Amino acid sequence: MLKVIKTVWTIVRTILTIILVGLLVIVVTQRVSNNKMAVAGFRIFTVVTESMKPEYVVGDAIFTQTIKPSEIRVGDDITYLGMAESFKDKIVTHRVINIEKAEDGTYIFETKGIANPKADPKINESQVFGKVIYKIKSISYINSIIGNLYGMYFAIFIPFGLIMFIEYVLYKKDKDEDLEDEDSDEKNDVDDRKEKRKQRRKKRRNRKRKTNLD
Repeated sequence: MLKVIKTVWTIVRTILTIILVGLLVIVVTQRVSNNKMAVAGFRIFTVVTESMKPEYVVGDAIFTQTIKPSEIRVGDDITYLGMAESFKDKIVTHRVINIEKAEDGTYIFETKGIANPKADPKINESQVFGKVIYKIKSISYINSIIGNLYGMYFAIFIPFGLIMFIEYVLYKKDKDEDLEDEDSDEKNDVDDRKEKRKQRRKKRRNRKRKTNLD
């Protein structure tokens, strides 16, 4: 049973580690590059306004993927960098309500927050970070508890630290068991040597007794 548990834990640990390291790399890359770089086309953002309620609420973490502008459809939720009016220099996640194509072949998107009364200023395809493909509920839940933008860091580092702690406990337990086995082997070796000496003495006594009888 212990071997089964260890095997299951190894599989779960490997999967969790890959996921957490991947999320960590994405988050750190975004912060260092000020959102200018993605990891394999993926980015993570945190919702900070109620413009997309009830689809996304404040504190939700969303996973976006870079896609071709031609693949974006009306009804998709996209994340982009605002460049006009009150949206200037802000990262916005809103729903596409209209798509146009400029004379130079580039795409123009019109977006709107679900809870907003009016549409956003039109944006060029170059402003788009990507399409929302997933809302990370686990991170969103932690964000709602912590109540700040750094919730996702805790959602990544805490599980990662927990995995490392469990790994250390298992390593220490295995090491202690190895030491116990070594001590047991040494004790068995000592007992074996004692028994062999005892058998040799017994044989010598028997030979001596036989000689005396002869």
